[in-house]
Amino acid sequence: MLRDKAVRKREGFKGQRLIVLPKKIIMDFLVKDPITKHIYITDIGYYPKAMFHYAERPNGISQHIIIYCSEGFGWVEINKKRIIVSPSQFVTIPANTSHRYGADEKAPWSIYWAHFKGENAKTIAELIIKNSENYKPQLAYSEDRIKLFDDIYYNLEQGYSDDTLRYVNMIFYHFLSSVIYEDKFNREKKDGSTGIVDDAIKQMQNNIQKTITLHEMAASAKLSVTHFSTLFKKQTGHSPIEYFNHLKIQTACQYLSFTKHTIKELALNVGVEDQYYFSRMFSRLMGISPSEYRRRSKNS
Repeated sequence: MLRDKAVRKREGFKGQRLIVLPKKIIMDFLVKDPITKHIYITDIGYYPKAMFHYAERPNGISQHIIIYCSEGFGWVEINKKRIIVSPSQFVTIPANTSHRYGADEKAPWSIYWAHFKGENAKTIAELIIKNSENYKPQLAYSEDRIKLFDDIYYNLEQGYSDDTLRYVNMIFYHFLSSVIYEDKFNREKKDGSTGIVDDAIKQMQNNIQKTITLHEMAASAKLSVTHFSTLFKKQTGHSPIEYFNHLKIQTACQYLSFTKHTIKELALNVGVEDQYYFSRMFSRLMGISPSEYRRRSKNS
């Protein structure tokens, strides 16, 4: 949580991209057109390294919100339930739901985000949440998915012709389907690499309390260390060990927020025998010590 509320800001980040569709365009076309009325974007943007990013809406908003974190860290609180957001994670906030969110103070997130409405919007949002856990699915990094976002943004920059509005919202439907049906969208599945990486991630998740070496991961995948590491980084954007450490720290954040475990106990629970090494790793990734994180979590 940020210490100084005065520096918090909703937008205004170097390199940001932001489009808010005019209300007249929404009411005169998007809600009436047979194609766009089912799903349509009202706002869309990209905030890189969004230091001090913060938004709070006690009563929610009328649109559903999606946030995809490409790097850095942040947090989202939905109905007073806090979620720590790490790279390659996707959060869905249902419409009319109390929420707030913000970037990590030391390692602020870079996020792609959109607000959307439509006759099918609630069903789509519920399906995304159903297929995830606690509003937050883990997505494999995909350049194809980011290209869909970029295509939407580029075309909206050209104006709001009827054809443009239909085109971008049909793409947005595809973008949402890529989130719901990740395994079908990722083209790397054809050569088996996606299944290999997914299995490795499951192995990590099921063994958070243990130490797994890179050689052991590669052996489980029946690949050489080099081949396995290359496939893993291509899909996730991170090395296997770095990714495993992210998952460990994510779990540690939950322990710090919801248990009274000592730092030593907590370190053992995420497979790190040396509590001082754990504290250093936590501080490097989160930008603050475990003790300070627990204090801020309680204060928030």
